[in-house]
Amino acid sequence: MNKAAIVEKVHGVLGGTKADAERAVDTMVSSIVDGLKGGQEVSIAGLGIFEAKMRGARTGRNPRTGESIQIPAMRVPKFRAAKALKEAVK
Repeated sequence: MNKAAIVEKVHGVLGGTKADAERAVDTMVSSIVDGLKGGQEVSIAGLGIFEAKMRGARTGRNPRTGESIQIPAMRVPKFRAAKALKEAVK
C-alpha cells in the first residue's frame, strides 16, 4: 500500500474531493514529522508511537575501498507498534 492507496481509502470514507483527501493525508504525515523534529513523541491510539532517538557515533567501512570511516551520532526515527496493531497483524 502506498500514499495514493491511502488517499483513495480516505476519499472513500470522507467523500468530498480527492484533493481534500490528499490534503488530509499530507497534514497527518507532516504533523508526525513536525512532532519528531521538535523532539516530541507522537502517539496514535491503536497504531503506535513514533519517536526520535539518538544513535551513537560508530566506525563503519566503505564497501568499495574497505577504508574505515567515522559515522557521526544522529537522531533517527523509531516506531513502536501498539498492542492492537500487533494483534491485528497476527
